[in-house]
Amino acid sequence: MFDFFRRHTRALQAILVLLIFPSFVFFGVQGYSGFGGNEGKVLASVAGQDITRNELDAALRDRVDRMRRQMPNVDPKLFETPEMRRLVLDALIRDRVTLVAAQKQHLVPDDERLERLFKADPEFAQLRNPDGSLNQDAINALGLSSVGFTERLRQDVARRQVLLGVGGTVIAPASAASAALDALYQQREVQVQRFDTKDYLAKVAPTDAEVEAYYKDPLNAAQFRAPEEAVVEYVVLDPQSLQKGINLSEEDLRKYYAENETRFTAAEERQVSHILVKVDKDGSKADRDKARVKAEGLLAEARKNPAGFADLARKNSDDADSAAKGGQLEFFGRGSFLDLKTFEDAAFQLKPQQVSDIVATDFGFHVIKLDTIRGGEKKSFAAVRPELENEIRTQQAQKRFTDAAVEFSDTVYEQSDSLKPAADKWKLPIQTADRVTPAPAPGASGPLANPKFLEAIFSADAKRDKRNTKAIDLGANQLVAGRVVRYTPAQQRPFNDVKESVRTRLAATQAAALARKQGTARLAELRAAPGAALSGEPRAVSRASPNDVPGPLLDAVLRAPTSSLPTVVGVDLGEAGYAVARISKVLGRDPAAGKADQLRGQYAQLLAQAEAQAYYESLKARHKVEVHAVADALADAPADGAANPAPR
Repeated sequence: MFDFFRRHTRALQAILVLLIFPSFVFFGVQGYSGFGGNEGKVLASVAGQDITRNELDAALRDRVDRMRRQMPNVDPKLFETPEMRRLVLDALIRDRVTLVAAQKQHLVPDDERLERLFKADPEFAQLRNPDGSLNQDAINALGLSSVGFTERLRQDVARRQVLLGVGGTVIAPASAASAALDALYQQREVQVQRFDTKDYLAKVAPTDAEVEAYYKDPLNAAQFRAPEEAVVEYVVLDPQSLQKGINLSEEDLRKYYAENETRFTAAEERQVSHILVKVDKDGSKADRDKARVKAEGLLAEARKNPAGFADLARKNSDDADSAAKGGQLEFFGRGSFLDLKTFEDAAFQLKPQQVSDIVATDFGFHVIKLDTIRGGEKKSFAAVRPELENEIRTQQAQKRFTDAAVEFSDTVYEQSDSLKPAADKWKLPIQTADRVTPAPAPGASGPLANPKFLEAIFSADAKRDKRNTKAIDLGANQLVAGRVVRYTPAQQRPFNDVKESVRTRLAATQAAALARKQGTARLAELRAAPGAALSGEPRAVSRASPNDVPGPLLDAVLRAPTSSLPTVVGVDLGEAGYAVARISKVLGRDPAAGKADQLRGQYAQLLAQAEAQAYYESLKARHKVEVHAVADALADAPADGAANPAPR
C-alpha cells in the first residue's frame, strides 16, 4: 500500500488543447474578420469574395505550426503534398460558404448569447476562469487576443448552426436502418472454386518466337524499359558535419563543468524499512492515543534489537505490502513523497541502521530504520570530459548550422557550376552515387531516399545543364544540394538481357489466360446445371467477414440477385486467375459487424453527414463557389529562405 502511494504521487498536469474549433486550424484572425484581401493569385471565390494563394499558404503554415506544437516530432513532409493543399483549400471554401450562409440567415450570435454559450458549454471549460470569465493565459497560448478569440468563437458558432440545422435533425427510421444494415452486412453461404494462375504454369511453354514477339509488342514495352538514371554528386550540410571545425579550450570545458555541476552529481537515494501502526487521521483521540502507545512499544523493541527489525515489521506492520518484505521500501530520493514530507524528512535525517522517533503521517504512526544510502557522489571532471566535449560541440554546431543554412543556399545557387565552393567553405565531403533513379532504390538512405531531392536532381534543367540544384531541406536539420554528373535517359533494355524475364512474364500471361478459359468453361457448366458438384466446402461470407474470398469475387457474390437459388457467379482475377462461386443460401446479418444499437447509431450518423453534405453542396451553388486555379493551388509553396533555381 505504502509503495503504491509513493509511486503515484507525481501526477502529470493536463495539457491545454490548442485546437478547440476545427476552423481554428485554417484561419487567422483576418480570415474571420473581413475575409482578408485580394493579394496573390485568386484560387477560388465565394459569393464574389476571393480566396488567394497567399491565404492558402498561410492556412497551411498555420496548420503545420499547430500540429508541431501538439506533436513536435511530426514530419512536415506529410503536409507537403497536393492532396493536403487541396484539403486545406476545400476547408477554406467550406468555412467561407457556411459563414456567408450564417450571415445571410442571421445566425451570427449577439454578445449576450455568445457569453451564455461560453459559460455553459463544457467544451470551453479549459478556457474559463473559475468565475466563468475568459482565461487570458489560455487564450494567449492559442496566439490570440481576447477580441480575436471572441470573433473566432462568434463566427464558429454561426457556422456550426448552418449545417447543424440539417445534420442535427435527421431521423433514421428503424425499418430503413435495418434494411440498409441487412443489405450491407448480409451473409451468404457460398462454395468457391479457384483457377489459380500458378497451377497452370506447368502447362504452358512459350516459344522463342512468342517471347520475342511479346518483347516487341508496344503494349508490353514499359515492362522492359530501364528507368532513367544518373551519376550524381551531392553535399550535405548538417550540425554533425560542422562539428569537425570546432576547437574547445580547457577553460571552456572547465567553465561548462562548473556551470553544470549538479548534473554530474548523482542524487542521493535512501532505502528504509518501516513499521506502520495504522490509524485514521480524523479518528478519535482515544484511537490515536492507543495507536501511538502501540507504536512507542514497537519503537522500544526496535531500538533494543535493531537486527530484529525485519521480523518485528512482518509481525506488526499494518502496511501489508512492505510487511511481507520485512518493512523494506524501494530506494527513493528527495521529493519522492510529496504528500508525506514528514516521513521523507525523518528518513533523510537518519544514519545507517539508526531507528527514528515516532513519525506521524496521514496513514498513522511509523517507526523507520535507515538501511542503505546510495548516490550523492560527484563525477570528476576527467570522468565526464568526453561528455562535456560532445555536448558543447553539439550546441555550437547547431548554432553554426542555423547561421550557415542561408549562406549555404546562396553559395550553391550563385556558384551553380560546382559544389566545390560550398564543400571547401564548410569542409564538407562531396559524395558520389551511381545509377540513381527518380524513385528511391530499395535500402536507400539519406538524400538518395528523399523524393524531394530526387525530384530536383531529375528536373529538366538539372539533367540538361548539370548545374547545382537549390538547397533542399531534408528535415532534421539537414540541407542537401546536388548536381548531375552524367545522365542516361530511360531506354528499352536489350532483348538478350531480359529474355528470361520476358519468358517468365509471358508464361504467367499464358497461364492466366488458360486459367480464365477453364474458369469460364466451369461457370458455363454450373449455370447449365446449378446443382452439379463443386469443390470447396460451403462457407458464410460477408463484408465484415470475407472468409478468404478475394475482394472482386466477394463483391460479385454480394451483388448477385438471390430471387432464385442456387445461383453462380464468376470473376476474372487478372494475373491471379479466375474464380467461380455458387451461392446457395442467404443468411442473416453477420454478428461480427457489431451490435445492432451501435450499427443503427452509425447509420444515423452517416445519414446525417450525407444530408449535411447535400445541403452544403446546395449552398455552394447558391453562393456561387468558383474554383479558378486548381493547378496553382496544388503546387508547392516556395520554402521560406530557400534559394531559387540557379540561372540557366
